[in-house]
Amino acid sequence: MEQIIFRPSLFKFKTCREFAEAFELKSGDLILTNEYIYEPYFGKLGLPVDTIFQEQYGQGEPTDVMVDAIIADAMKKGCRRIIAIGGGTIIDIAKILAITSGESVDDLYELPVTEKKRPLVIIPTTCGTGSEVTNISIINRTRLGVKMGLTGEAMFADSAVLIPELLKGLPFPVFAASSIDALVHAVESSLSPKATPYTKLFGYKAIEMIIRGFQTIVKEGQDARKELIEDFLIASNYAGLAFGTAGCAAVHALSYPLGGTYHVAHGESNYAVFTGVLKNYMEIRQDGEIAVLNQYIAELLGCSTKEVYDKLEELLNNILPKKALHEYGVTREDLEAFTESVMTTQGRLMGNNFVPLDEERVLKIYKELF
Repeated sequence: MEQIIFRPSLFKFKTCREFAEAFELKSGDLILTNEYIYEPYFGKLGLPVDTIFQEQYGQGEPTDVMVDAIIADAMKKGCRRIIAIGGGTIIDIAKILAITSGESVDDLYELPVTEKKRPLVIIPTTCGTGSEVTNISIINRTRLGVKMGLTGEAMFADSAVLIPELLKGLPFPVFAASSIDALVHAVESSLSPKATPYTKLFGYKAIEMIIRGFQTIVKEGQDARKELIEDFLIASNYAGLAFGTAGCAAVHALSYPLGGTYHVAHGESNYAVFTGVLKNYMEIRQDGEIAVLNQYIAELLGCSTKEVYDKLEELLNNILPKKALHEYGVTREDLEAFTESVMTTQGRLMGNNFVPLDEERVLKIYKELF
């Protein structure tokens, strides 16, 4: 059994200038990013590179329509290397650019992902996705009405680069959603049947760093995150290393219909179903890894294992207030449609559940969260 996947070479630089010099950015490089990120950090460097600013193609998380338009323009530029600088949307699109010769998103989902067409460098600007070290791209396939993952060995970055400077100005709501997303990655991968001692080493350390960071922020105020941002960036990377091997599970699977239908940010949609899934795991099985996890989190929170999920949610609500599903516009009629979507399109994720969840159980979770 493979114990942990290490694919990209991992680098860390204090500044964007140090990165640009070390990686010798030049003509033929295409930087995929957002203009509000590029201009203050890279614009002054006078780099001889091509750029694509994602926001010019649409807002929010990546859709098939958005990605197809970016593919077309990237092919026109004849790029030789992709430099992705951004959050989950940027990174997911960049992984597609690394493997396409101009094929559309729909075509790529039908073809085996076997060959990388150009080198890929990924630099995260949030502390949530961990996607810089994974080979998964999540696209909202609007023509099918569902978010779906595309994965393949060729979608790993060649280099993953951490630059804490890029996260200094991260707005608190973005920080909150992304860091909770990283916590979910760490928890789900630690509970996965595919977890190994190596993935749990990274997963549990990420949980500790994130919870301790949240406790400091609750005590000292939102600005305290600025001194902790490098820790959160590293914790997100640790969680990425964990779930890149062990996988995410039902929390992500149940969040995708909410995010895809009502355009809820990924980290927030994960949080909406997070403890609901964990409580249902506990109704089915109380021993094994979930008992280890609960004890670990209880010690961090200073509470008993019986109240661990309530106390965890109490902490997280100080970072990002949790909403019931109906507050996003979800209707009772949606719940059965969401359940069907999970059971028919999210088999890859549901295969990583701590315990199997059938259709009846998934619907029960949605109803409890409604």
